[in-house]
Amino acid sequence: MFRSRAPILALVLSVALAGGVRDAWAQEAEATEEEATVVVPDLPPPPYEARLLRLAEILGSVQYLRNLCSPEEETGWRDSMQALLNSETAGEADRREQLTAGYNRGFRAFASVYTSCTEAAVVAEERYRHEGATLVAEIVSRYGN
Repeated sequence: MFRSRAPILALVLSVALAGGVRDAWAQEAEATEEEATVVVPDLPPPPYEARLLRLAEILGSVQYLRNLCSPEEETGWRDSMQALLNSETAGEADRREQLTAGYNRGFRAFASVYTSCTEAAVVAEERYRHEGATLVAEIVSRYGN
């Protein structure tokens, strides 16, 4: 049996994917980093793992696109990913590596295509944010407690 972490996922990501990230996320990520060292016995991945991997890619993509198109550097998406890693992968190094690789894959995919902010980049960022919000809502409604 898996333990449901979907409510934590919703809390960590719902504000970020709605369009704005606050400094509180960074503080939350720092506070939960200590919890990331807890050893968890081998558990099967949660049934929403594929959706979570896609969400990690989306967070990486949005981080790149927001920094590309924003006059000020944003770290909120990276902070949201860190909070996700802390809440979802405590003591599970393999899952942590997979989610991190997904984030990096999303980031690099757009870095290889866009070197300046274009209208297409703005549209892509918006679509990815919407897809991410849909994924979070689906995970929470289907797997949340």
